[in-house]
Amino acid sequence: MASNAQPLNTMPALHRRHLLAAGLAWSAGRALATPDDGPFWRLLREGGCVVLMRHALTEPGIGDPPGFRLDQCSSQRRLSDEGRAQARRVGKAFERAGVTLAEVRSSAWCRCTDTADLAFGRHTVWAPLNSFFQTGDRDSQTSAVLQAVAGVRAPANWMLVTHQVNITALTGETPAMGELFVTRPGAPDGRLPVLARGNP
Repeated sequence: MASNAQPLNTMPALHRRHLLAAGLAWSAGRALATPDDGPFWRLLREGGCVVLMRHALTEPGIGDPPGFRLDQCSSQRRLSDEGRAQARRVGKAFERAGVTLAEVRSSAWCRCTDTADLAFGRHTVWAPLNSFFQTGDRDSQTSAVLQAVAGVRAPANWMLVTHQVNITALTGETPAMGELFVTRPGAPDGRLPVLARGNP
């Protein structure tokens, strides 16, 4: 019987990109779902890693409403129900894998602190992780993070819960909401190279 499957290299470019993106998303999800498989957990068990996590899924919107306040969560864009469930899945995955974290640092935004608390049960607010999408200083905050994490050594691992703009400045890559990048300091260009990624 003849196959209806179309070779990937003969598909229209847009359709091909959609299939590849879907495959990457599936692979990233497996990184957290299968704690004994792949580089994500192996690197964390070795230690010396800095994990960058973008806050979990939020209610619709970009940035925060006008006049939002950091000391008033109700004035900010918050986690959605799915985002709260997503954060809990991350925490359960770390428990299953037996990976401990020496530090859990977070942006002061409630969607980040809530993500950290739901996933790991704790957080320390660290100003360099605050969003600079609408305010803040991209260069000085990025430099402060890179200087601080340069001393992370095995067996310790650090978790930094922050925003897309901060993670992109640190790595050059763009995470989805709830996605985690496993990095290690020491790259020649000064950035944090993404060695593995996962998204529950």
